[in-house]
Amino acid sequence: MNKLNVGSLKTFLEEVKVELLKCTWPTRKELFGQSVVVIISVIILGAFVGLCDVVNMNLLRFIIR
Repeated sequence: MNKLNVGSLKTFLEEVKVELLKCTWPTRKELFGQSVVVIISVIILGAFVGLCDVVNMNLLRFIIR
């Protein structure tokens, strides 16, 4: 089992910090717009799955009778 080397952990965290500084972060407006798209998509998908569940449940009830 490898021992945790504090020096290599420090180097890793420094490199992570450097890479994060290179990232382009979204503006507040972009973040809000993307969040709205995700929320609406989840609602639509949830409604679709719920509708499919109701249709399948009624179809199975009809077949079982």
